[in-house]
Amino acid sequence: MYKVATDFLKRFIKVSTIYKYGFNWSPMYRRSTSKLIEVSDDLHYVKIRLKLNWKNRNYAGSIFGGSMLAATDPIYMIQLIQILGDDYVVWDKAVEARYKKPAKGTIYGEFKFTTEEIVIIKQLVSQNNETDIIKTMNLVDSNQHIIATFNKTVYIANKAFYKEKLKKRKATN
Repeated sequence: MYKVATDFLKRFIKVSTIYKYGFNWSPMYRRSTSKLIEVSDDLHYVKIRLKLNWKNRNYAGSIFGGSMLAATDPIYMIQLIQILGDDYVVWDKAVEARYKKPAKGTIYGEFKFTTEEIVIIKQLVSQNNETDIIKTMNLVDSNQHIIATFNKTVYIANKAFYKEKLKKRKATN
């Protein structure tokens, strides 16, 4: 549903605008209580904000770790889906979360891809048909103190290779 809507809206609206408002209006992302506040035109940069409120406050009075994790969960994957295009399959594969200190107020996170990283990803997929990358991002408070660190493992594959891989898997089951 989201892909169909995005493909349609691309005719009229910048992809970065669709990305930002699509996330912010999406019921599953809204439940994280986070908001995308900045998205670059090329989607290589995304910034989120997560405010402490009654919906995400835990027993200790700080932001619930699950809200922090949910706020960071889909960003890298959907960034890459949009940046790489339809010839690639992209999946979130794993995440390692490290909570450093309680989030007692508003926190922020930045998701970045350099042009060089995108070139390397395409080269790795071209050579191996698939690859895993690990991206690290931090949630920080307004003083840039690290609240939590997330190491995200993202799987990227050539779409034709991935379809063949699925066919082989189904045939052996």
